[in-house]
Amino acid sequence: MRVFLLGAAVGYVLGAKAGRARYDQIVRTYRKVVDHPMVQGAAGVVRAKVSEKVGGRVPFFRAQAQHNGHRPTRSVVP
Repeated sequence: MRVFLLGAAVGYVLGAKAGRARYDQIVRTYRKVVDHPMVQGAAGVVRAKVSEKVGGRVPFFRAQAQHNGHRPTRSVVP
């Protein structure tokens, strides 16, 4: 637990020193990767296979299915 807290603290300090510009660059890169059609296709295949295995037993997958495979923009609370 101490190692985790130490890692979180170090990450926070280094992230704060990197600044907002670096954070924005990381977010833009992440969004480009996530929104790429090949990544979306692979995610759809994985989502279908997992859903096939667990079916309706996991409420998380039922909530996601309502969004036609897209990530929800906010938390879904029953």
